[in-house]
Amino acid sequence: MKVLLIIAFEGFRDEEYAEPKDVLEKAGARVVTASTKLGTAAGKLGLKAKVDITLDQILVPEYDAVLFIGGPGSYQFHHDKKAHQIVKDAESLGKVIGGICAGVNTLAQAGALKGKTVTSFAGVAEEVKAAGANYTGKGVEVDGKIVTADGPSHAKAFGEMVWKILK
Repeated sequence: MKVLLIIAFEGFRDEEYAEPKDVLEKAGARVVTASTKLGTAAGKLGLKAKVDITLDQILVPEYDAVLFIGGPGSYQFHHDKKAHQIVKDAESLGKVIGGICAGVNTLAQAGALKGKTVTSFAGVAEEVKAAGANYTGKGVEVDGKIVTADGPSHAKAFGEMVWKILK
């Protein structure tokens, strides 16, 4: 299994990246980290993450799951055409797609959450609802092959649910 984690180069949420990555790697998945540029990305709380590839280098068919990580930096992807295309490609290929915290809004704005039961960071809930999602506000939601979580406190559970679907 190969999983793509997409993070902001500056200001991703540390736990939302580190905890699912840890869960997935321990389960046997190969995790690849993508961002807007190569180098060392910086989390909101100081975590450093090596970026393996840029968004322009992503070949969606190579991955079993595509996940958008939240944090203040993740807002850059909400209306990013490249990010939306990645979501649409993953969805059309039947991949597991996910978002945690504010990262959920990227999926919503790409049109992937219309009619789906989801959760997210409360700060983007209105945008997620306006995009046609059924917002619950719960910790983690799964609807088909879509996994969403509300934030850092459910980061580990988010990773576990992604793995459960991938198995």
